[in-house]
Amino acid sequence: MGRDDVRKADRLRELIEGARAAVAFTGAGVSTASGIPDFRSPGGLWSQNRPIEFGAFVASPEMRREAWRRKFVMDDATRGAAPNPVHHAIARLVAQGTIACVVTQNIDDLHRVSGVPDDRLVELHGNGTYATCLDCGLRRELAEIRPAFEATGRAPHCPACDGLVKSATVSFGQAMPQEAMRAAERATAGCDLFLALGSSLVVYPAALLPRMAKRAGAPLVIANREPTDLDCFADLVLRDDLVEIFGPYAEAQSVRHGHAPATSAP
Repeated sequence: MGRDDVRKADRLRELIEGARAAVAFTGAGVSTASGIPDFRSPGGLWSQNRPIEFGAFVASPEMRREAWRRKFVMDDATRGAAPNPVHHAIARLVAQGTIACVVTQNIDDLHRVSGVPDDRLVELHGNGTYATCLDCGLRRELAEIRPAFEATGRAPHCPACDGLVKSATVSFGQAMPQEAMRAAERATAGCDLFLALGSSLVVYPAALLPRMAKRAGAPLVIANREPTDLDCFADLVLRDDLVEIFGPYAEAQSVRHGHAPATSAP
């Protein structure tokens, strides 16, 4: 590790140890070490299949069938994915009271599996481990949907209202969930450190959150393999592998400033 790397690691440790209400904002780069490919890099998911926009899903039975076919192919490809040291580090910092809220763009549910409680987790782009009715909101489990889809080739409809059923994720062209965005904004406005981890910071309005934190006076840390448009605003920019950077924080007693775990939602 070079001198500059040591200096940055020391600065990160100082910022984390001084935080009492940090926000961890996570993107696809947090989950790549779990075997879940990102979207934008060469070989990523978009190089194989362009996303199906929400309007096309709603309007076209063919697009709905294709969306569900792709969904189950992706589920098979990522089956068995488990939280990696970055997820565990974040969960430990939540438990220690350092991180007050995890705001994620990811849909893989790995933050929850790693131990982040629901009242500390905001899923901006939804969750890909179940489905919902677009009309009445009824939750449907994928294990119930898949056998019927594979047997008939027909996209599912809601058993309660006959509405369209879709993976509980936010597609292109679909409105962001307002409640989740408001929760993320509240946490960001009150944070004393904003950690942008593994995100390209190009998807809006989520990418406004780092700017909001900076305007409110919180230090901004950006850790991502590739440069982002917001690097110039950051107090600290880290380019190393996220597991290398945050792996040590997954270990017991990695932060010792004695915070009592937070007990209320942001």
